[in-house]
Amino acid sequence: MSIFKKHINLTDAVKKILEHFIRCPKSAQGLVRRAEIILEPASGKSWRSVAKDQKVTKNTVSKWCERWCKNNEGLIEIENNLDITPKEFFEKVIETLNDNPRAGAPATFTPELIVKIVAVACEVTDDSEKVISRRTIKEIADEAVKRKIVKSVSPASVWRFLDEAEIKPHKSRYQLNTTEKDSDIFDERCRNVCDIYHKASELHQQGVKIISDDEKTGIQALEKTHVTPPAKPGGKHQRIEYNYNRHGTLCLTADFEVATGKIIAPTIGDARKEKDYTAHIALTVKTAPGAPWIFIADQLNTHKSASSVELIAEQCEINIDLGIKGKDGILKSMATRQEFLSDPGHRIRFIYTPKHSSWLNQVEIRFSILTRRLLKHGIFSSTEHLKSRILKFIEFFNRTMAKPFKQTYKGRPLTT
Repeated sequence: MSIFKKHINLTDAVKKILEHFIRCPKSAQGLVRRAEIILEPASGKSWRSVAKDQKVTKNTVSKWCERWCKNNEGLIEIENNLDITPKEFFEKVIETLNDNPRAGAPATFTPELIVKIVAVACEVTDDSEKVISRRTIKEIADEAVKRKIVKSVSPASVWRFLDEAEIKPHKSRYQLNTTEKDSDIFDERCRNVCDIYHKASELHQQGVKIISDDEKTGIQALEKTHVTPPAKPGGKHQRIEYNYNRHGTLCLTADFEVATGKIIAPTIGDARKEKDYTAHIALTVKTAPGAPWIFIADQLNTHKSASSVELIAEQCEINIDLGIKGKDGILKSMATRQEFLSDPGHRIRFIYTPKHSSWLNQVEIRFSILTRRLLKHGIFSSTEHLKSRILKFIEFFNRTMAKPFKQTYKGRPLTT
């Protein structure tokens, strides 16, 4: 009996997958035809009609229907497996439409050769003595031949090797390494910051204010010279004018409350000098007089200034001789001032992140949100207009979207 005398049974899930695959514009057309060859007999069409509709031979229809029937029981078992995801099941169904592996010619490039070619692509070429700082795909192929790794290799083959290894040597991202030379000090400071983040909710219930503090400097008040037209149907994107008028810059000093996700008492000014930062801390502390405060800040010199020491001593009612700045006592140097400001016995104290570790300071995430949602495409006619827009955005975000960030890093090496 011909296979086409038998009815091809498709479950609802398999039928939906095949129909979706046929409609998808990115699907390979050869596989789309095979999916149609399976669907049509399942709907009751004869094999002759299927061959005529698809403009293929009767043998082709017979071949794919027979293969489907052989694999159908396996697909039903996979579908009934509760552990398989919809994506995995989709891939299994489409895999049935693929050609069987063929013997073909022996591989030109062995795994050992491919690894050596990939190693060439992964080399850092930023040596100042070299002519170029980055190789193209063709130059990687030429370098592999020059080093006698292979006799010849095409750029297309090199691209395929890199794609299979998920390596993209033409792309890069910037990073900032800490300048802290003592790894023990670095680890200790990371742990101190992370421990406070993890305890923020508990401490907040006890009335302790955990604040991630920093400044965003050089915020430009830019006004485009022409009005930006809106996007239009038909793939016409919004076109932003390149030219602009600069109306000055501002500095935002913000205190991000870790437990609530809100910005407390933001201040915006022209600069971030010592007196500006001290005035900002005083304004923040006034929002909850008498409460314990822990400020997480980087090691900028204004965060360890003499005026900050004097402010904390006044607020905490510490009546001792602070010494003379640059000469003796607590005010002698940044190291002595940092030790005083970090004292756990003070009602208001600072915890400092390691040098060049801004990724530990959660307020930086809020700054990135501010940049994306307001500053990047904003149009500001003056610094006063810019200041007003920033304050309105902070008030809006506090009211509608503020929430604490989930801290996953624990200040220790990550484990699998």
